[in-house]
Amino acid sequence: MTTAAPSSQLPILIIGAGMAGLTCACYLHRAGRPVLVLEAADAVGGRVRTDVTPEGFRLDRGFQVLQTKYPEVQHLMDYGALQLRAFRSGAVIRLPDGQQTTLVNPLQQPTAAFSALTSRVGTLPDKLRLASLVQHVRGFSSGQLISRNSTNQLDTLTFLRQYGWSEQIIQNFFRPFFGGVYLDRSLGTAANFFEFVFKQFVEGEAALPALGMQQIPEQLAARLPQGSVRLQAPVSAIDGTTVHLADGTTYAGAAVVVAVDGEAAARLLPPAADAPARQWRRTTCTYFAAPATAARPDKLLRLNASPTGLAHNVAFPSDVAPHYAPAGQQLVSVSTHGEHGLSEDELTAQLRQELTAWFGPAAAQWRHLRTYFIPYGLPVYAPGQPARQMLKLGETLYRCGDHTAYPSLNAAMASGREVAEAILSS
Repeated sequence: MTTAAPSSQLPILIIGAGMAGLTCACYLHRAGRPVLVLEAADAVGGRVRTDVTPEGFRLDRGFQVLQTKYPEVQHLMDYGALQLRAFRSGAVIRLPDGQQTTLVNPLQQPTAAFSALTSRVGTLPDKLRLASLVQHVRGFSSGQLISRNSTNQLDTLTFLRQYGWSEQIIQNFFRPFFGGVYLDRSLGTAANFFEFVFKQFVEGEAALPALGMQQIPEQLAARLPQGSVRLQAPVSAIDGTTVHLADGTTYAGAAVVVAVDGEAAARLLPPAADAPARQWRRTTCTYFAAPATAARPDKLLRLNASPTGLAHNVAFPSDVAPHYAPAGQQLVSVSTHGEHGLSEDELTAQLRQELTAWFGPAAAQWRHLRTYFIPYGLPVYAPGQPARQMLKLGETLYRCGDHTAYPSLNAAMASGREVAEAILSS
């Protein structure tokens, strides 16, 4: 079956209804261009999805937060409609010896954050360096920081050591905190991305939409004309400006935008177009249900500084956004980054042991809800890698997504906007 239209009315065909594709579609629609978004899955969002269990738990597919100061998000999203609920700035850190300490506003109020801490977490010089870096990132825009070539040539760990921070604060704060952001505790991500992310935490909040992260892509999709997003429409091939679906349907367009993740893009695009090959950070998110007595009213993320632990960070999303759990229960999110080689049952059993040691005997009774193995969590952004790869691949062929830039929702949206602007100017 072939779906055709007069050439003057041919839509821009966008493959993928993740954040990059939906952003591109919204900007094109705003400018009066017809769009058709083709999505293989049963809902919009790509990696930003939320599942609702029969009893009412809202499970984001991988622990995610919305950084409220991301420039692209601020330009396009309606925060009021999302009913954002913010985590407090800071963290409770479990040290390698099992002791815990709390960092409240360590980035927004650096000189006060370590006042009650022992030298085991951070030294006085660390405190002063943190205040210095806060002032440094405030002197640049987010775009300037991600484009800084001098820090792009260093990995984050090297940058931290050259800056002069002690190994104590690197091991007890930077590895668990930013290792969770990167999904990489080795801190091998390019340091210009560290500066960019650091600024987001200094100036903004980490928040959850009241009804789950999928509200974000759904808000964008709702702005498009009815019928302009087709779900369960996997694309098998691209032939010029014609897109072929797996069921034999073809669509003719004025241009084609490939807005899927890097792995799927490699299957659809010419081999040279997807160079260099991308690598991915993997993560596993395990959800537990706990009774309401497990609530953590401080709304702080829990970080594990132990280098051997599987529970790298723990969050209680329903303490921040109550609709994440049904009445009388709490949702517990446990993230494990990297390759662990464990089955779901093995991982759950080992996590339960760690959580019991961390949160007490009651954690042994927390009920396992679901485990998400996410092999393509974030694209690797290594030192020396450009902050933006080529988005226009041919006269009528484009691509977008965070795999073309740096690993964040902001990058996905920025690449979608830039592709829309390129199409509108052509």
